[in-house]
Amino acid sequence: MGQIPELLAPAGNFEKLKTALRFGADAVYLGGRNFSLRSFSDNFTRDEMQDAVVYAHAREKKVYVTANIFAKNADFKELGDYFSFLQEIGADAALVTDAGAFAIAKKTAPKLELHISTQANTTNKYATRFWQEQGARRVVLARELSLAEIAEIHDFCPGLELEAFVHGAMCISYSGRCLLSNYLDGRDSNRGACVQACRWKYFVRAENAKTETGACPVEEDDRGTYIFNSKDLNMLEYLDRLSQAGVCSFKIEGRMKSSYYLATVVNAYRRVMDKKISEREAQEELCKVAHRAFTTAYALGKNDQTVNYTDSQESGTREYTADVLLGGERALVQMRNRFRVGDELEVLSPSLNFNRTFTVEKLTDEFGEPVADAKLVMQKLYLQAPFALQAGEILRKIKTNRG
Repeated sequence: MGQIPELLAPAGNFEKLKTALRFGADAVYLGGRNFSLRSFSDNFTRDEMQDAVVYAHAREKKVYVTANIFAKNADFKELGDYFSFLQEIGADAALVTDAGAFAIAKKTAPKLELHISTQANTTNKYATRFWQEQGARRVVLARELSLAEIAEIHDFCPGLELEAFVHGAMCISYSGRCLLSNYLDGRDSNRGACVQACRWKYFVRAENAKTETGACPVEEDDRGTYIFNSKDLNMLEYLDRLSQAGVCSFKIEGRMKSSYYLATVVNAYRRVMDKKISEREAQEELCKVAHRAFTTAYALGKNDQTVNYTDSQESGTREYTADVLLGGERALVQMRNRFRVGDELEVLSPSLNFNRTFTVEKLTDEFGEPVADAKLVMQKLYLQAPFALQAGEILRKIKTNRG
């Protein structure tokens, strides 16, 4: 693969930022309380953003901040100050979509590196060169491009960094430009308030129907009603080819996803990139968390099999069980889902503990009282393990029908 590309992960809040970096991300992208396209994630206050940059830089990692809304006139009263702030705290780049926002950023924060968001729909080499000539350091390519098209863009724009999504949810609309949420719920997708209406079930109702009894399912080949629901992107088997095509940053989608999901996905990609596990083993890891059916989208060319007709998503083969708070053979853990003495647990870890298993033989509460069934939500417990667990690791178990 040559020089290993950057692994870029989402950070919906500070906990997720720490998780992403702990499990192998080289950089994270996050949003502030304004100007970001994920206003339903926790996002960061200005103080938190500054702390995030300090935290990441202390670990030789990078922080990119999204300011990628489709800006309106009123937004520019604060945008200039916002970009100045990002430059002041040492953010490694800001992601923008709007040409006006780009111009304001160049004027008010001339030292701030600028990346062009995938929302800008950069689908050809001429648009890519245009952004390069304006001073963009990196372009996040549209998801609709093939490997061949990416390689052609790379050859046409030497010196420009290219970033591409490799994993996560796909939008049914062109590179995320959607009005479905606006129409059905009044929330603007292009300003951060998408309700993911493409994941809903849909019905056809007779014109004179007054109640739900007049509705009937919309079916595609009798497989279901999820006619707008895209499969999840999974480019794990094509990382070498993406790198050869000129992609320098592999981007994982999911600022709204859980820390557990993030840890699993980042860890799988990191281990494949570092040649620590096979692609087959990594694919098994990716199936341990909730996901939709996978697709390579348009990387190999035209693809009319990207819609996930059958259901919203699969639940995954493992259950998130506990977080390790304090390490050791007698580790302090926090329960996330019910488990019992006698259960076999598996360790999700960025260290050598990865995928080690053990049977729970002794469990006590914080006061030393024996616990046979950990069923109190978020309870802290001492768990005896046959090897030293490490703080920050995650415990999970194979799903069964046991309650």
